[in-house]
Amino acid sequence: MVIKVFLASSSGSTAIKKKQQDVLGFLEALKVDYAPLDIACNEDNRMWMRENVPVEKKPTNGIPLPPQIFNEESYCGDYETFFDAKEDNAVYAFLGLPPPPGSKKAPVKEEEAQEEVEDEEAKGEDDQPVSEQEEEDE
Repeated sequence: MVIKVFLASSSGSTAIKKKQQDVLGFLEALKVDYAPLDIACNEDNRMWMRENVPVEKKPTNGIPLPPQIFNEESYCGDYETFFDAKEDNAVYAFLGLPPPPGSKKAPVKEEEAQEEVEDEEAKGEDDQPVSEQEEEDE
C-alpha cells in the first residue's frame, strides 16, 4: 500500500507549503512509503484528486486545497485531519496502515490502568511507617 500525498509544487501560499512539508516530513520520519503527486504541473493528478475527495470534505468553493492524503484509492483526509491524528498518536489508523512491529497497538485499557493503581496502593501500604498508636500497642 502506497500513501498518495497530493501537493502543489508551485503554491504561492506559505501556509500550504508548510502544511505539505509537515506531512511529508512526518511520513519520512515514520518511514511510511508515500508518493508525492504534484497537482500544479500535472492536470491528471489535479483532476483525480478533485474527483476523489468526498463531497462532504470539500470546502464551500468545491475545490480542495493540498495537501490531500489517500491510501491508494481510499481517501484519508486533508491536513487538518492529518494534524488531529498526529496529535492523537493515531497516524497509522488515519492512513489505514497497521502499526509497525513493536509499537503500542492500543492504548492501555481502563481496567488495566485501574489494576496498576491498585497494585501501587497495595505496595504503598507495606511501606507505611508504624504509627504511634501501633507502637504503644506493642
